[in-house]
Parts: sequence; structure tokens; C-alpha cells
Amino acid sequence: MLQTKTMKILVLGSGGREHAFAWKIAQSKLCDKLFVAPGNSGTAGIAENIPVNVLDFSTVKEIVLDNKIDMVVVGPEDPLVQGIHDFFLKDKDLSHIHVIGPQKAAAQLEGSKEFAKEFLYRHHIPTAAYQSFSRDEVEAGYKFLETLKPPYVLKADGLAAGKGVLILNDLNEAKEELRKMLVESKFGKASSKVVIEEFLDGIELSCFVLTDGKNYKILPTAKDYKRIGEGDTGLNTGGMGAVSPVPFADAEFLDKIEERIIKPTINGLIKDKLPYKGFIFIGLIKVGNDPKVIEYNVRMGDPETEVVLPRLKNDFVEVLQGIANETLDSINLEIDSRAATTIMMVSGGYPEAYEKGKEIKGLENITDSIPFHAGARLENDEVVTSGGRVVAMTSFGNTYEEALKKSYKSLEKVHFDKMYFRKDIGFDL
Repeated sequence: MLQTKTMKILVLGSGGREHAFAWKIAQSKLCDKLFVAPGNSGTAGIAENIPVNVLDFSTVKEIVLDNKIDMVVVGPEDPLVQGIHDFFLKDKDLSHIHVIGPQKAAAQLEGSKEFAKEFLYRHHIPTAAYQSFSRDEVEAGYKFLETLKPPYVLKADGLAAGKGVLILNDLNEAKEELRKMLVESKFGKASSKVVIEEFLDGIELSCFVLTDGKNYKILPTAKDYKRIGEGDTGLNTGGMGAVSPVPFADAEFLDKIEERIIKPTINGLIKDKLPYKGFIFIGLIKVGNDPKVIEYNVRMGDPETEVVLPRLKNDFVEVLQGIANETLDSINLEIDSRAATTIMMVSGGYPEAYEKGKEIKGLENITDSIPFHAGARLENDEVVTSGGRVVAMTSFGNTYEEALKKSYKSLEKVHFDKMYFRKDIGFDL
């Protein structure tokens, strides 16, 4: 029997993903009161924002107890990798509160690229060949690079906010970057160890799985666009737009993903005794007609959440309760058959230096799309920019082309100084 009591819910985080979570939770008859910490200008309209650093667990505890919170939904990866779920379980005042997100040991799937690769190999899940190297193994790293064909893939082992992956065509450049990562700490502590991988040639997509630790449900696929420039050129960003579903992932391909990747992942977590209640984001690449894993994330993606969640027709809180109570198997996911797309508006200069505090005009004129606020906050009752990725403009359509047209049309109504967005999202589909 599903538990369907109303709950006070806290969402941790401040981006477009967390606004999408809050937007979906706020629609639920099971949500009594909604808080977002720290939240943004978008969540301010549908929830109570509480200013807090999500890594300050003792302050999070105070918020949870003061507001009699029943469930905490963790948006970003950092608090999960640092063990917020374990913090709750070990505290007698908090241990009864549901946390949506894996415990620290399982969060290493995102916290350490090496841990993830070892997990993939151990459970025979298809992925690229690799080796990892630390600071005193630079020469060995050079030798391994010499055995590979270009392009060369270098990944900082730790969390680098989605920017710790380099793909280089020139062997000498790859060696130089490896040295910078290991010896000069190019990505700080994140690159104290570097994973070198063989390059997989294909088209990428993201697969999202919900698990209660025993059962799993598969959310719609999505594809995001990481590069700042048109035609996927330039520097990596946190994501410039996304499309769901992925047109090239047909039923046969989705079956392969489930049989070869999702099932062995869930079974591997159980076998390795890695407690996991939450979202698994599997970054995939389609090589020929076969899926291979590029990476795991232990939370929903951003901006993919802004196209995946709007397509979920279920009461989201009921689904989250299913995760918390290990009753996910009794829920049937209902998915909107329409396509959803999102385009990210970003600050001029992003992902390098950019200015903040620019007034965002025209959001009130949006009628055919859902603007999910990301790096935006309220200042004297005005919405201003506060980050690199500012607003994700999400639209529905019978086809992804139709949805994209709507998103682009809505973008014309919004303006802030030096605003930039890619005009070619979905170009490769």
C-alpha cells in the first residue's frame, strides 16, 4: 500500500534543476509546504526560499527541525558526495527523515571517475577502455597515451563542475594537459588523479533511472548540448539546451540500454552493498547500434531535468515516496508522448568570466513555454542574473522541431545585457 500522507518537503540547490523539481512538487496534492535552500528567483514564487550553503549540514539540520520537514530532495552532487544522506542517518534527530539521494559510498560513482570505471568493469557493463594515473605517474600516463589513437580523453577523477574533461587531437597537447592536470593541479584537487580513456565515436544521450535500492523505473531519455558554440564547438559548459525524447533511441536500442546497462547497474549496487535511493543519471554514447557508458551522475542532470520532469504525468511526490518507502515497483510511470525542449540563456562571457546583477526583462510575457530560472535571483523585487546559466526556456511540441520553435519564439520576449544562447540546439538529430 502506498503511503500518501501530505509532507513538508525541502529541495536543496539553486539551479534550473531545482526550480523544475520545485515546480513539479508544488503541483502535488501530497505536498503540504515546500522549501528550497537556497533557491532562486523562480522557486521564490512557488516555495519558501531559505538562504543556506547546501554543504553546511548542521544549518541544514536546523532548517529541517525548525520547519518539521518530512523529506529532503538533494539536487546537486556535492552534498551527496560529501555524505549528507549518511549525516541524516547517523543523527538521532534526523534519522527518520527521508533523503532522496544515495549514501556517500554509492555517490562515489560520480565523486570518483576511477571508482565508476572499476564498478563498470566489475559488473561487465560496456564502457571505454581506460587507465588512471596520479601525480607520480606522469611518465606512465605519457606511455599509455602513446598506445591510443587520437582523439585523447582526459578526465579529472574528482568533481570539477562538469568541466574536468578534455578531448584533444594532438598527442603532445594531450601530454602537456595531463602534466598540467596532475602536476599543476589544473582542476584543483579534482585532478590529483586523472583517468585516460579511449575515445568512443558516436552520438551521446542521457538515461535517467529512479531506484529505491531494490526496484527501478526508467524516466524518458534526453540529450543535452555541452559546448558553448554552435555546432558543438568551444568550451564545455554545464549544458546549453536539451531535447527529450531522443529521436535516435528506438525501442530496440532502449531494450539494450535496460538489459546491458540499467539492470547490471542496479544489481551491481545491491551486490556491492552500496545503498541507493534516488536518481541515477547514466551518460551514454551510441557506438554503431550499441550503448556504452561514458559516466554516472548520482542526481538528475541540468538542463535535462527541465525536459524530463515536465513529461512525467505522475504526482511527483507519490513517486518520491515510492523511492523513500521502497515501493517503487507499485508505481506505473505515465509519460507525456509530446516532445520537450529547453534552451539555456547564459551570461555573456560564460563559461569564462561574466558579469552578474543584470536585470532580466520580459519573463512575465512568456505564455507558450515554461521559463525555469537557474542563475537568477530577486533583488529589490527585480529578477537579476546571478550565474552563468540564467534561464532555461522549456516548451512542448508534437515533434522536437515544433517544441524548439516555441522555445526560440519565447526567447525573443526575454532580454538581459549580453544575453547569449545557442541557435542550433537539436542540430545533429
